[in-house]
Amino acid sequence: MAKILTSKNENYSQWYNDLVIKADLAENSSVRGCMVIKPYGYAIWEKMQSVLDKMFKDTGHSNAYFPLFIPKSFLSREADHVEGFAKECAVVTHYRLKNSPDGRGIVVDETAKLEEELVIRPTSETIIWNTYKNWIQSYRDLPLLINQWANVVRWEMRTRLFLRTAEFLWQEGHTAHATKEEAIEETLKMLDVYSVFARDWMAMPVIKGTKTETERFAGAVDTYSIEALMQDGKALQSGTSHFLGQNFAKAFDVKFLDKQGKLEYVWATSWGVSTRLMGALVMAHSDDSGLVLPPKLAPLQVVIIPIYKKREELEVIATRAGDIRQQLSAAGITVKFDDRDTYKPGWKFNEYELKGVPVRLALGPRDIENGTVEVVRRDTLEKRSFPAGNIVETVKNLLDEIQDNIYRKAFDFREKNTTRANSYQEFRDLIENNPGFVLAHWDGTSETEEKITADTRATIRCIPLDGEKEKGKCMVTGKPSAQRVVFAKAY
Repeated sequence: MAKILTSKNENYSQWYNDLVIKADLAENSSVRGCMVIKPYGYAIWEKMQSVLDKMFKDTGHSNAYFPLFIPKSFLSREADHVEGFAKECAVVTHYRLKNSPDGRGIVVDETAKLEEELVIRPTSETIIWNTYKNWIQSYRDLPLLINQWANVVRWEMRTRLFLRTAEFLWQEGHTAHATKEEAIEETLKMLDVYSVFARDWMAMPVIKGTKTETERFAGAVDTYSIEALMQDGKALQSGTSHFLGQNFAKAFDVKFLDKQGKLEYVWATSWGVSTRLMGALVMAHSDDSGLVLPPKLAPLQVVIIPIYKKREELEVIATRAGDIRQQLSAAGITVKFDDRDTYKPGWKFNEYELKGVPVRLALGPRDIENGTVEVVRRDTLEKRSFPAGNIVETVKNLLDEIQDNIYRKAFDFREKNTTRANSYQEFRDLIENNPGFVLAHWDGTSETEEKITADTRATIRCIPLDGEKEKGKCMVTGKPSAQRVVFAKAY
């Protein structure tokens, strides 16, 4: 197989696009800005979905489903919300087509105009809170902990597969609580769920923090996020959790009788991650040979490739490979024996490197004679021979090592590319010449934040929740600053 990927050092953006397409993750559709997620890419998303779904249910949440269409009037009930999403909304105005009388083809039937136009959901707060009004009457109905797996539409003008598309898949949690304290606790709990998933499953280190007012979700009181650093030094917001206060409860008149018999508005949260995580997975770990997938999320963890010249050699190899495959499968490891005779072993090696399969086993007549198996790990491409009799234990240990090594490599990269700036000139030099996270003091005003972004195209990714709270002076204005915040250029 010839080299098919642009080098990431040569053109990172093209490398990413090449990899997503060549590794069979996704492709552009005939609808502008939308994507087709191919079976291999969807298999990874399914594993993410399965893990997250269990984490949500383990924290007391249940799944439900709400309509794709939202009456336009619903969005106008929460002023900040409609202002935040108005420019991204796709609107349905008619419900029928017809043949043109002059033979021009299919046209909109103007007699089938909707009485009220419908918005294709960009997010579901409004339709859900209109529903919650019927579900919540007293404190006994709370907390209400609901999650939805769905698609949403945000009419993006500049799109990129997985990272920013007009339609994407996600989950959105929407919860209702009796007190402000419970809602804030829920908001932070779900932020932690996302952080643990990113660390333990995606092998991707993240910074947890609060968004600035400028970056806050439309309609939220506070927005929290996890921020990851990609290999080109740009940040990627990888998940958000919002404390909505009573804004949506008041907009949709959702009240409950508390234990004292007093009528109160409920307190709300919403939180979500999307198929953007697929983009993060690609950009955080992969290399010029293809995907590097954490074993915990790889659809296929092990592939066995036979090395032979004669048909009778393949028959012997297939018997041994079948035993190994059965043993690995019994240990909960996903494994494939690729005995296709239409491709040579070298072509298969390259294919599975491109697709990021964590462990590759090669088995030939000499291996069978010696009682060994050739093992190659995808993260380092290191090749070694191991006794066939201990192959299950060997592979299990190796998968754990690879998962840990991928995380450690990403963590070390982030640490190496996280710097501190004490003056505005130093900050501008770092942002321009050393892409990555820059920790600097900021005076807390949107005016200063906007100036920094206008000057450098860097944004405040978050105000970190963890770590030191070093006081100082804003690098731009010299005004007091409670702590350093995280700046970066971002996707």
